Amino acid sequence: MNHHFDALLRDLNLKITPRRRAILDLLADEGGYATPEELWRKLKLRFGRIGLPTVYRNLDELAAGGVLTTILHPDRKLYYYFCDNRSHHHHFVCLSCRRVEDLEFCGLAEIEQRVKGKVVSHIMQVNGYCRDCLAAGEGVQ
Repeated sequence: MNHHFDALLRDLNLKITPRRRAILDLLADEGGYATPEELWRKLKLRFGRIGLPTVYRNLDELAAGGVLTTILHPDRKLYYYFCDNRSHHHHFVCLSCRRVEDLEFCGLAEIEQRVKGKVVSHIMQVNGYCRDCLAAGEGVQ
């Protein structure tokens, strides 16, 4: 699919490059999360030569800009997900099919009351198995 990410990259004050566009395209088309190594293998097919450090650097810059979300996974590998939802939200992550769903719920106000202190940041991610994967018998032990 041909996405137009130039305005997005401009808003982040990042140079518009074919590699950045390709990373965003791959993740947007993926519909789920991917490791830097998985993206690197796909980018090598498209560009021939591209270093893994280049992929990591671009992923870090896009994540810092809020365009990519870092997925915290039980396998302790680093994953990235393209999220075009710019409002404050969290994610449900399917550990089987890699689908990611937006959760518009945030319990920060309640947490702040219970902590009785100043919260400066928070991360909330719910890991589990989506309905489709459960129906297929995946994630059931």
